[in-house]
Amino acid sequence: MQRVSVLGSTGSIGTAALDVIAHHPGELTVAALAAARNVELLARQANRFKPEVLALLDGDKVDELRRQLDYPTEIWVGPEGVAAAAAMPEADTVLVAIVGAAGLPATCAAAQAGKRICLANKEALVIGGHLVTRLVASGGAELLPVDSEHSAIFQCLWQGGREEVFGIYLTASGGPFRQFTREQLAQVTPEMALQHPTWTMGRKITIDSATLMNKGLEVIEAHWLFSLDWAQIKVLVHPQSIIHSMVEFTDGSILAQLGTPDMRLPIQAALLYPQRRPAPVRRLDFSTLSALTFELPDLERFPCLSLAYRAGMTGGTAPAVLNAANEVAVELFLKGELPFMAIPRVVEESLAGQPFGRAETLEEILAVDGEARREAARVAGKLKSKKTI
Repeated sequence: MQRVSVLGSTGSIGTAALDVIAHHPGELTVAALAAARNVELLARQANRFKPEVLALLDGDKVDELRRQLDYPTEIWVGPEGVAAAAAMPEADTVLVAIVGAAGLPATCAAAQAGKRICLANKEALVIGGHLVTRLVASGGAELLPVDSEHSAIFQCLWQGGREEVFGIYLTASGGPFRQFTREQLAQVTPEMALQHPTWTMGRKITIDSATLMNKGLEVIEAHWLFSLDWAQIKVLVHPQSIIHSMVEFTDGSILAQLGTPDMRLPIQAALLYPQRRPAPVRRLDFSTLSALTFELPDLERFPCLSLAYRAGMTGGTAPAVLNAANEVAVELFLKGELPFMAIPRVVEESLAGQPFGRAETLEEILAVDGEARREAARVAGKLKSKKTI
């Protein structure tokens, strides 16, 4: 029986994870749930799964949460409470589905505590890959990917052979604007960008998918997960989202992992690894597939992908700056305060001229993140005031 702490339980990944757990009552149970501020959904989840601990990022909502619970339980508060839920002895496995850089402290706490970490938060590796991998090794933890693309690579490698890997292909749907001209992209609204053609995801990752920044962050994540050089990590646009990623071996053979676009598949693969079990998802029906197509990403219309490659190859704190600037720009876009095409502009100008040192500790990484956010906000303000977007 795996006892699981689900961090970010009220988001799309968290709710999908709880559905998987509910379908395997003899093998999975909930030790803790953590959320930011959605107390109504968190309370419903807690009343159903009865975890020993709840963690709530927003301490002002603790009383509201307690009133909605039908059983007594501990409620831990703030980032420290979420990190404690990741490290608690009663949990064997920690599913990290917290959005953005906020997931790094809990990931580090789980690594130091020697947990199995099912990582759905790519930003933790983007901004602190060297720190997380070091803590995983020293703490005796296990790091398993939940992103569908990285899960696909991981599944292709279950039988071994990493030393024989020539390269990998991360597939991308291309988002809702794959065929838009630059003129059309300039008119994109948040409502348009939130309509993903194949996946149901949270707001931030859906916008990242539309800009291809999500794929760029996944490139950096793959570098740390699989110890690959940048030239070994390629991106292919695959609009049908059926092939989730592929591994090419030194002899030219290619293995691909296919399945319906449903995040419960990679979540279950991580939670139950190395076992295969029936999953609560629709099976792939090849008779309904008219074609599987591929194309190279257009880096001129979608420059976020090349910015991510550049930051990854630069190393040091460049990926942390990239991620922080992107999070600021996406938030402003969702608020209607920044045009869609300004997102890569904010990221690029935030990266320009920065001295990218090496942040060794969690505190140093978070300090870089904070400074980069302030710089990104300044850049965004300058762009808006000059109306140069």
